[in-house]
Amino acid sequence: MASRRHNQGSGPTQRQLRVGELIRRTLSDVLNHGDIHDPDLNRMSITVAEVRASPDLRIATAYVMPLGGDRREDAIQALKRNKAELRRALSRDTALKFTPDLRFVIDETFDRMDETRALFAREEVRRDLDDAANGGGGTVGDDTGTGAE
Repeated sequence: MASRRHNQGSGPTQRQLRVGELIRRTLSDVLNHGDIHDPDLNRMSITVAEVRASPDLRIATAYVMPLGGDRREDAIQALKRNKAELRRALSRDTALKFTPDLRFVIDETFDRMDETRALFAREEVRRDLDDAANGGGGTVGDDTGTGAE
């Protein structure tokens, strides 16, 4: 008898990834075309960066960011206010057995990328990277680059 293995914390399944991407594309299209009857939401340009589906596909968490990163809380409140209409559009435009409950969260990926860029722009980090690229054996904090203490 074959045993069924359930995915326990090792990341999303292929099915979750496929459903998440389908929901992401559909939400992006609905928001881009202005199909929602909320003028506040239609005035905003919102990027849907990622959608993560729960293992049972009943909850979909959309990671969103308004254009320019401004008015984040306004965007989240507008999306939450129009969640029912977004779900209806999602059920109309997809062939999912169940339309998941939508949750909206600000996508922090862009902020983390800015922090990483700022870190790599620091003088001591660039110096260490240059030493490593030139085959220098210097240790961290060793200003001579010789590796000798």
